[in-house]
Amino acid sequence: MDILTEALSSMRTGLPTSVRTDGRAPWGLRLPCVAGAGFHVVLYGTCWLVPLENAPPHTEPIALSPGDVVFLRDGRGHILADHPSTPAEVERPEQFRPGSPVGTVKLGGDGALTSLLCGNYHLDQGRPHPLVRQLPEVIHLRTRHGRHPELSAAVQLLGMELENPRIGSAGIVPTLIDSLLLYILRAWLEDQPPAAARGWAAALGDSAVAPALAAIHGDPSAPWTVESLADRAGLSRAAFARRFAALVGEPPMAYLTRWRMTTAARLLRESDNPLIAVAAQAGYSSEFAFAKAFKREYGLAPGGYRRQARTA
Repeated sequence: MDILTEALSSMRTGLPTSVRTDGRAPWGLRLPCVAGAGFHVVLYGTCWLVPLENAPPHTEPIALSPGDVVFLRDGRGHILADHPSTPAEVERPEQFRPGSPVGTVKLGGDGALTSLLCGNYHLDQGRPHPLVRQLPEVIHLRTRHGRHPELSAAVQLLGMELENPRIGSAGIVPTLIDSLLLYILRAWLEDQPPAAARGWAAALGDSAVAPALAAIHGDPSAPWTVESLADRAGLSRAAFARRFAALVGEPPMAYLTRWRMTTAARLLRESDNPLIAVAAQAGYSSEFAFAKAFKREYGLAPGGYRRQARTA
């Protein structure tokens, strides 16, 4: 069971949106907060990511080079510019130009060129999966000099498709952008030194907790107990419960309930399965018990949640 893919899928609320930004020095672009997670890929040239005035203390500008990838967990507002001191303008609709698989923005003067792919992934930040919630607010990855070869390959493919769009590019580019999110998070998780890894970065590689997580994600409807999950982990009940809570951030049964409700919500949004079938897939033999648990978690009965999701 690919827990990273499952966790992200549980938060997705739409396809990613993106725009190619071509700036010639001097240039600066002020980007507002977005509902989801933001990203930037430097295709050519150099620039700076500059925090806004209301950024957390000690947040410094980040120098970006060709091949660099930045992921902003909460889609926080920021500035992109050729230099931290360059005044930034607000993105305007008339800056967008057609003719590419993604939107295009051109701005600045007549100096050195920087080309980026900028965009956001539509993730439900109201109910983030704990794996995503534990990520740093900003992830900066460098893909040059052989680092993160798969991520580097995806960046290179994106650059080629955007530089020279051909037949099929309109389908290839969105797929690459969609895959980029998994490459980014996988690269970050694999960057964590085993001795320093904490939280989910450690849980996914832990010999006891990882099998239990895989079991929960692989079959959330199974009648799991702390004892049965501890057996999978090869630990006593008490030792397993302590280890699971320390790494995942909540007790095993609380996480199981959370994942069952997340699974049910996805089925309600994305399928026409009757409620009794959704309840069974979420581990409930009684539709009434399922409806009560779901309303406690989401504030709506399952039927009301499905109707609201379909009209949103």
